[in-house]
Amino acid sequence: MPAARRSLGALTATLALALGLTTGIGQPPAEAAVPATIPLTIKNDSGRADQIYVYNLGTELSTGRQGWADANGTFHPWPAGGNPPTPAPDASIAGPRNGQSVTIRMPKFSGRVYFSYGQKLVFKVTTGGLVQPAVQNPSDPNRNILFNWTEYTLNDAGLWINSTQVDMFSAPYSVGVKAPGGSVKSTGKLKQGGYNAVLNNLRNQSGGWSGLIQTRPDGTVLRALSPGHGVGSGALPSGTMNDYIDRVWSRYSGSVLTVTPFAHEPNTKYYGRVSGNVMNFTNGAGAVVTSFQKPDSDSVFGCYKHLDAPNDQVRGPISRTLCAGFNRSTLLTSANQPDNNAANFYKDSVTNHYSRLIHAQMVDGKAYGFAFDDVGAHESLVHDGDPQEALITLDGFS
Repeated sequence: MPAARRSLGALTATLALALGLTTGIGQPPAEAAVPATIPLTIKNDSGRADQIYVYNLGTELSTGRQGWADANGTFHPWPAGGNPPTPAPDASIAGPRNGQSVTIRMPKFSGRVYFSYGQKLVFKVTTGGLVQPAVQNPSDPNRNILFNWTEYTLNDAGLWINSTQVDMFSAPYSVGVKAPGGSVKSTGKLKQGGYNAVLNNLRNQSGGWSGLIQTRPDGTVLRALSPGHGVGSGALPSGTMNDYIDRVWSRYSGSVLTVTPFAHEPNTKYYGRVSGNVMNFTNGAGAVVTSFQKPDSDSVFGCYKHLDAPNDQVRGPISRTLCAGFNRSTLLTSANQPDNNAANFYKDSVTNHYSRLIHAQMVDGKAYGFAFDDVGAHESLVHDGDPQEALITLDGFS
């Protein structure tokens, strides 16, 4: 599933950058500061009576094996799977009832903690690994289940945990990490009434954005798909960003776009200019270092295809910057990118309104509205190098 990989990739890229800046070589410290497992406390403030089911799924960092962790933090590898996919073992953990908390153990994983309301999720295993929910597909067995997930990496350098909307906006939650002194860093919490405000504003946004909202047959709202999934499934017009893309291409046919992709390397600059259907980027010596075909809306919303971002030191960082500029509609207001001032984001009538509306309803203004929302540190991610406890709060819907 490409979208799932892009979503996890955003956290992985942030982790890699953080490790690189911390150790200088992109590797965790030699002496482990973090135990094999840490507590993960899940608090249910949802106001709903549904039984909660929790899943801790991911890649075991010490071996690279994919699998799941039980409530004690013990790792269980997935079976071999088949083609067609075969049912996965039941990895569910009973979650807390409304007003209560449950504490489990979190192992050294890079993965996801899913939580569902009222029904267990359906997971299957194929020869290539776990098949995760893809509710943009109307035949997905999880299509009518209310659920969400957080992404995290726990390793010897600490815990990174986020609140993500890269794939969908659904059951509200916030995340946190407790430091040795007892202080808690948290993110992902919506303002009072924010859940309904996002959905209502999507309904009222012209241009087909209301099509992102998915409901059960009885009309119960389940989620809003991300615009990338909306374009892919036909829920959002495929040309949603075309006018803005055309204007960007026209402007930089006659002028230069300067990209400074690393905040800690202000002298590393690349210069973009459009020739026909291609934007070529040169370095300070005038040599072409990478080129981008004119993107379509899907490339913009998904930060892939024509805006692919490999894990390198040139194309990837430039692509991340372009992706952020397109989604936030800052490429026409400044020829120097990234523009990291949130006051300048989403000002054009053609923009990623999904991301705009989610950011507007977050208490701290931070969200993962698209894969590279971490450009300029606007992502809903918290980290601690010596985590004492991870926290997930299932927040209220009203």
